[in-house]
Amino acid sequence: MSKPLAEIPVTSLRGVGPSLAGKLLKLGIYSVEDVLFHLPLRYQDRTRITPIGAIQTDADIVVEGTIKLADIAFGKRRSLVIRMQDGTGTVTLRFFYFSSHQKNNLKPGVKLRCFGQARRGSSGLEFYHPEYELIEDDDVPLNKHLTAIYPTTEGVGQKQWRNLCSQAIKQLQDRPPADLIGNYLQSDFDLVSALHYLHNPPADAQLELLSAGKHPAQIRLIVEELAAHRLAGEHLRQLQKNNHAPLVPVAPKLLEEFSRTLAFTPTDAQSRVVSEICAELSQTQPMMRLVQGDVGSGKTLVAAMATLQVVSAGFQVAFMAPTELLAEQHLASFQLWFKDLPVNVGWLSGRTKGKARERILSEIAENQIQLLIGTHAIFQEKVSFKSLGMVIVDEQHRFGVQQRLSLNEKANGGYKPHQLVMTATPIPRSLFMVAYANFDCSIIDELPPGRKPVSTVLIDSARRDQVASRVKDACESGKQAYWVCTQITEDEESDLQAAEATFKTLHEALPELTVGLVHGKMKPSDKLTAMHAFKAGEIDVLVATTVIEVGVDVPNASIMVIENPERLGLAQLHQLRGRVGRGPEESYCVLLFKHPLSSNSHARLRVIRDSNDGFHIAEQDFKLRGPGVVHGTKQVGYTSFKVASFPEHEYLLSCAESVAESIQSFSPDTTRTIIERWCDLDTGYADV
Repeated sequence: MSKPLAEIPVTSLRGVGPSLAGKLLKLGIYSVEDVLFHLPLRYQDRTRITPIGAIQTDADIVVEGTIKLADIAFGKRRSLVIRMQDGTGTVTLRFFYFSSHQKNNLKPGVKLRCFGQARRGSSGLEFYHPEYELIEDDDVPLNKHLTAIYPTTEGVGQKQWRNLCSQAIKQLQDRPPADLIGNYLQSDFDLVSALHYLHNPPADAQLELLSAGKHPAQIRLIVEELAAHRLAGEHLRQLQKNNHAPLVPVAPKLLEEFSRTLAFTPTDAQSRVVSEICAELSQTQPMMRLVQGDVGSGKTLVAAMATLQVVSAGFQVAFMAPTELLAEQHLASFQLWFKDLPVNVGWLSGRTKGKARERILSEIAENQIQLLIGTHAIFQEKVSFKSLGMVIVDEQHRFGVQQRLSLNEKANGGYKPHQLVMTATPIPRSLFMVAYANFDCSIIDELPPGRKPVSTVLIDSARRDQVASRVKDACESGKQAYWVCTQITEDEESDLQAAEATFKTLHEALPELTVGLVHGKMKPSDKLTAMHAFKAGEIDVLVATTVIEVGVDVPNASIMVIENPERLGLAQLHQLRGRVGRGPEESYCVLLFKHPLSSNSHARLRVIRDSNDGFHIAEQDFKLRGPGVVHGTKQVGYTSFKVASFPEHEYLLSCAESVAESIQSFSPDTTRTIIERWCDLDTGYADV
């Protein structure tokens, strides 16, 4: 019996040597089947010729004609200019980069077939660097199928992809992968026909449906992919149940005593979530709980109460934050809360060196440190815990799966630590169902009493001077302000207001005030110095990049100005806005946008202006921009999909869930196959 395509290495395909194989591995392509499931991003229609006289701008088209003029034009940039006619009109082809061989071939009388987009130029309609071929025979056939454009990596061109996929398709008929959901889904396409269609759509294919991801062939595969992710989550959950975790008895009296030492009363939502966590910690299966809470909802206190229960049972806790600044603030909070309790709080970052580092490592290994707070440095191999009972990860989307896995491996005694992950960037329910199916979820849906919502306004950047004047007045009355820019330095290709330029401008315009600067490219020590100065009130206006998005707590800061907010995701804007409104004063967020705004950008900014509800904002951001930008950029550790896209395919989730349940009930032996096909599941990730 011949091997299935999943077991035939990609190196068996013609033209795949060690170099290309290495590049394909970056995309998770190991086998011929992996090539088949590397599906096109979009399609180009090269099946018909458009008369030059009927050209419309900004559309991918094929044109054919005869060169009437070929010359080199000199201006700001030297270019090879070709004038081509077909009897219906004339169009210009312009090449800024060309060789002498190319120039000699493109001469009057030569017939060309070109593909590209026409734009309005100095000589009318122009194609810039179009793809072209010389036509020596009038019977040169056009493509019979739409041309697939594949997602790629550096060094792998589209022609190579089409060649690889063409070879894989030829093998598809002889060795078809198993159709694992055919019995549970009504569709005009089975697995083989769907794959064949999507790699080679016919000339009459409905390009609009394909572009929208709504073609029946796509839907057939999307449902299978979503079902696979659902099954993967259930698979991980089952594997986690097979692990053993330290049993941490519930300690209600201890938590009650701790609550009485606080200067405030925990909200009902905080108390509810603490109860959920404590109940799970008292089980021998590892807790896998995600805590979602809006900016300022008190997630850190919940983590502190969970920590107290674990430490009281004799186990250690590792608390990780993505930045040194945020980790330092957590350290200050925990030291304050635990100052009268027998909890030794330790600190570890990349800047912990020499004897101080050796001492910390020794105290961790001997359980003299019960709570270790730090950054990525906690992952390091030499960090060894004596009895790690719980891992807490703050702003969890900033850490990769492999990083969290490495912490779980630091537990001793044959058990796995409980895991508590937290985020102030709410995850839309539909994405949670497929990306975090192995987690339980708690939501802190209540803000502490007395916290005032931040008033948000949209102001055209042409009124920047007026905004600066208002900031000056506020700071002279004792308040402080952030002024956020979306990049560090100006460059010729961007019109964004740069942080360094803004710092200089404000420094000159507001000589009465102290203006500071902080950005991600500064040395960590310089960044911390600037932040400490701002928190101490030594800086009136802090010009910053989005490095201050998470964790900065300066109660006296009551104004947040954000340049070019249209360039950021709504969840990120909400995080930035959350840096103000932490004190008793009325606080304001000014979104300083650049005119004109697109209708989509205006709709997005209206959402942030009209709402302070992070969950509502996250859902709207998800609908308007998709999951790839819910958190600014795609982060390692999040689910990525081969065919499915959210929120466009959210409506297919119920169907996928039904298919997944049918597979579990009637053909559970195929579960691993479907998971491996779509999810690249490493069973070790059951621990993350």
